[in-house]
Amino acid sequence: MAIAGQRVSSRLVRDLAAEIGFQLAGVTPARQAPDFDRFRNWVDRGLAGEMRYLTDHRADVRSDLDHLLPGVKSVVSVAMMYGEADGEAGPAGIAQYAWGEDYHVVMQRGLEALATRLTEHAQFEWRACVDTAPILERSLARQAGLGWIGKNTCLINQDSGSFCLLAELLTTLEIETDPAFDAPPPDRCGTCTRCIDACPTQAIVPSHSGGFELDARLCISYFTIELRGPVPEEYRGAIGDNIFGCDICQDVCPWNKRHAIAVRSEPSAPLGEFSMLTKAEFRERFRHTAVNRAKYGGFLRNVAVAMGNSGREVYRQPLEQLANSEDEIVAAHARWGLAQLDSTAKPR
Repeated sequence: MAIAGQRVSSRLVRDLAAEIGFQLAGVTPARQAPDFDRFRNWVDRGLAGEMRYLTDHRADVRSDLDHLLPGVKSVVSVAMMYGEADGEAGPAGIAQYAWGEDYHVVMQRGLEALATRLTEHAQFEWRACVDTAPILERSLARQAGLGWIGKNTCLINQDSGSFCLLAELLTTLEIETDPAFDAPPPDRCGTCTRCIDACPTQAIVPSHSGGFELDARLCISYFTIELRGPVPEEYRGAIGDNIFGCDICQDVCPWNKRHAIAVRSEPSAPLGEFSMLTKAEFRERFRHTAVNRAKYGGFLRNVAVAMGNSGREVYRQPLEQLANSEDEIVAAHARWGLAQLDSTAKPR
């Protein structure tokens, strides 16, 4: 536990976080998350789909940070921007956050370094949370001043946009906050509806309490990452060339204009190449990236859908091979892809 009377300032925290490599950082007292009731209602209405880590016993753990770290007093919320570090585009159809090294590893490493640096100024207990602990991280980030939660449900920072990954350092240390930095900023989405209009599956829906919310059951990221079974046939066409995640609602957001990455006209790794990966090759190629979360079968399922949506005859042979897969889900999606080629075939 922290020694009585020991305090540090949020300015020190922000300075150390910046030195370590976090582009955004803020602090908020560890009190009940203001959005828990809304989250609980969202879950109870079934909008989380089959994401059991949101709906099982861990759902209520999110109501009290003391469940994660007894005696917690302050939360350091950090963000790391992604997608523009090296200026090079990743494979088409893969969301930008998954282009490089697995962010869980990168941010865990950063939080551990931040905790170590802070212990040079005070003694306390801590816990690092990187998208795996049951915690309402966007709500905490908003409370800590990192941004507002947009209509697309992404955290948006006025200067940096929304292409950011969030993580938290729970501490038993009392950190002095600064109202000029560690406070929720105003919502600046205004009347803009670009993200809502651009979503191919119309996953951003009106909330019963006003505003908008995400129906995860309709989200392309849910279909291509979280859903383990067949993708509902009525939504396969809308998935387009997305094989892992989706950036559409962020790509069209005006707050991301200054951070836009050049549009890729051709995939840097063709879908046909992806379709021929063995399980061992898939693991080797993606084991250090977030893409591994889709699992081998889910990845091939997604590739089959994307090849079918392409309308390109060049993918007929790879789809025929996938149609003979021992994985019936992969085979069924490949047969669907072949049917799409039959109806919309384009020149090679």
